[in-house]
Amino acid sequence: MRQPVALAHACRLVNHGPTVLVCSAHGGRRNVMAAAWSMPVEFTPPRVAVVIDKSTYSRELITASGAFALCIPCRDQAGLTARVGHTSGREIAAPDDKFVRFGIEHFAGPVLGLPLLAGCVGWLECRWLSEPRSEQLYDTFFGEVVSAQADDAVFAQGRWSMREDNAALHTIHHLGGGQFGVIGEVVQGQIAADGANG
Repeated sequence: MRQPVALAHACRLVNHGPTVLVCSAHGGRRNVMAAAWSMPVEFTPPRVAVVIDKSTYSRELITASGAFALCIPCRDQAGLTARVGHTSGREIAAPDDKFVRFGIEHFAGPVLGLPLLAGCVGWLECRWLSEPRSEQLYDTFFGEVVSAQADDAVFAQGRWSMREDNAALHTIHHLGGGQFGVIGEVVQGQIAADGANG
C-alpha cells in the first residue's frame, strides 16, 4: 500500500541508485521517460538531481512547467521502463502519449498533480530548481522534493527492506542495452561503536 514518506527520509528513496521514471506535464501534454542517473543532493530541504538530455521532450515540459516527478519502478516494470526509455514522447501525436500508447495506469501527485505511475515502489514530486550552468553543460536538473510516497511493503520507517518475500518489488538498476540489475541481497554494515565513521 502506498504511504506518505517523511520529507526527512525522501532522499533515501533514491540513495541506492535505482533507475527512475521521470514524469512531466504542461499545457495538456504529459510524458514519461527513463533515467539511469539520479541521486539525492541535500537532506533539508530534500533535493535530488537527475540527468535529462537536451533533446528530450521531458526537458521541454519540465522547463515550461517548473516541475517533475521521479517514480521508482520495480522488477515487474523492467519491460515498461525499457519501452518508455526507447520511445520519444515528441513523436507521439496528440491526443495520444506514452501513457495511452503503453496503457500506463497513473494517479495525480498529491502536491503538484503530476502524473505518477501506478505499480512503482516510490514517488517523488519535485519543484524544478533552475541551475542553467549545470543544465547546459551536464544536462543535470535539480529539484526540491515537495511530496514523497513509497510502497510500505518494501520501504517503511525511512528505509528500504529488500527481502525474498517482496522480490517482485525490488528496484531495478540500468546496465545498458535494455538490461537491468536487481538488488539480490542486503547486508548490515557495522557502525563503529565510537561514532567515528570516517
